[in-house]
Amino acid sequence: MPNIIIFEDNDRLRESLVFLLNSDKRYTVVYDCNNCDNAASVARLYQPDVVLMDIDMPGTSGIEGVKQIKEARPQTAVIMYTVFEDDEKLFACLCAGANGYLLKKTPPARLFDAIEEVMDGGAPMNPSIASKVIASFKKKSGHQKYDLSTRELEVLQLLLKGHSTKIIASTLYISFETVRSHLKNIYNKLHVNCGKEAIAKVLNDRIL
Repeated sequence: MPNIIIFEDNDRLRESLVFLLNSDKRYTVVYDCNNCDNAASVARLYQPDVVLMDIDMPGTSGIEGVKQIKEARPQTAVIMYTVFEDDEKLFACLCAGANGYLLKKTPPARLFDAIEEVMDGGAPMNPSIASKVIASFKKKSGHQKYDLSTRELEVLQLLLKGHSTKIIASTLYISFETVRSHLKNIYNKLHVNCGKEAIAKVLNDRIL
């Protein structure tokens, strides 16, 4: 049962998220706050599996909050939950260590899916956000493939779109374990440890 922390300055929204997530027996919200000024201390104290993080909050920004959490507890997955769709904030969050990026207009069911995906090593994003990520590395061009096979490139493309391991398996008509094997090979070839780091590598090194 993953422990979840929510940083959101809109009290009504935060309370709704706490109620929504706690209503599902799979999740437990162990802490929620209207700012992330003490994000590092909170992460060390509560040891969350997943954090939902707003960007624009009083005091410390959500982008800085991600950095603090990742420094304090690298294994915690952070999903940005925001109204911002602009490239600057998107890439600042990813560079800070965010594992996913969802817009607040996301349906509740998708939020549950996103938590499951990020726990499974995925990088959940809204389609519009994933498109921005893909457009960015295409704009930079380049075809450094790190000896990735054709199938590995297909898996990487779907990972960049925010798909979970299960969805990738279904889309490519291969088994879940085969996808996990491909992801392991991709991470080894790119010298990264997870889906979030793979996306950052694609952006920074102009892969694909």
